[in-house]
Amino acid sequence: MVNLCFYFQVHQPNRLKKYSYFQIGRDHFYEDDEKNGAIMKKVAQKCYLPTNRLMLSLIERYNGAFRISYSISGVCIDQMKKFSPETLDTFKALADTGCVEFIDETYNHSLAFLFSKDEFVRQVQLHAELMKQEFGQTPTTFRNTELIYNNDVALAVEKMGYKTILAEGADHILDWRSPNFMYQPQTCNKLKLLLKNYKLSDDIAFRFSNKGWESYPLTAEKFANWVHAINGAGETVNLFMDYETFGEHQWEDSGIFNFMEHLPDWILKNPDFRFATPAEVSASLSPVAKLNVPDYISWADVERDLSAWRGNHLQDDALAAVFSLEERVLETKNEDLIRTWRSLQTSDHFYYMCTKWFADGDVHKYFNPYSSPYDAYINYQNVLADFETTLDR
Repeated sequence: MVNLCFYFQVHQPNRLKKYSYFQIGRDHFYEDDEKNGAIMKKVAQKCYLPTNRLMLSLIERYNGAFRISYSISGVCIDQMKKFSPETLDTFKALADTGCVEFIDETYNHSLAFLFSKDEFVRQVQLHAELMKQEFGQTPTTFRNTELIYNNDVALAVEKMGYKTILAEGADHILDWRSPNFMYQPQTCNKLKLLLKNYKLSDDIAFRFSNKGWESYPLTAEKFANWVHAINGAGETVNLFMDYETFGEHQWEDSGIFNFMEHLPDWILKNPDFRFATPAEVSASLSPVAKLNVPDYISWADVERDLSAWRGNHLQDDALAAVFSLEERVLETKNEDLIRTWRSLQTSDHFYYMCTKWFADGDVHKYFNPYSSPYDAYINYQNVLADFETTLDR
């Protein structure tokens, strides 16, 4: 039996408002509530609500044979509560089916593991509590922010009691191996490792509406045939992508919803295939080998490394500055200050400062609310300067 494992990342950052040097010491509210609310409502209407309705109908149509998983950041859930509570209700309805797994991550979608292992653990625990509170699940699967992973991440996650971890199936770590098997991290004895099949995932997430792509148009039947061809050469096909693929990155008129509606039927025509959540795949398979990943990898850009967030001096300076405040912030025991500090750790703030060019640069510019990476850096540092003055007081 070959597993088809869908995992969707659901995340919206708390974007910062335009904050000038002259506001330092005077204005202590940093977030752009107007923009955050507008974007959440827009994405909810284009993606979250229609896609959740579709996923719920597929679960009902196939009597639970269709199964999926989500990792929803804590900051995204906070925004749903504030700006689109009906969206959160639809995710709860999916949880109630028993066919959906909710995966753990850092509450603030942060890079905490790279700078503070203690803060990383705290944010993961906060997120686990949120999953229990909102969806009635205690997660056993973990995925780090943007699938950032190496041996050290795996070991820390195993020590926290998780059974499964997700990572990118990057060519340079797999070498001749296939992402379509279960692995075990080199440093672990119990934790299991599921790797993204990035080619098949990106066929949906990035190439689906590209009329210049040699495989355009992508139909559910065609894609199912590609998946079925793996039978005998793999045990699990892991399709990991942003949930905004549906309706936001790939617009409704591209046919993406029609594709997803018919995909389960074509997949299940082959009795050797089933849909499964990461926890179910983990429980049903044994690792075929240990996988050594000493250097950090992620699912970002062609390099699949940390350069989307740590590729220049602007990013390094901003990251060092915010994490240097850890002890001072925690000593205050002020929940509002701690919450603000953690919000300033969200990885998107540093992604906006990326100075990459060519193909990757185009992607960075598309998602960047600032006119330049330098504007993103200056705005962030102005906010952080005011936050420090608040700490001093």
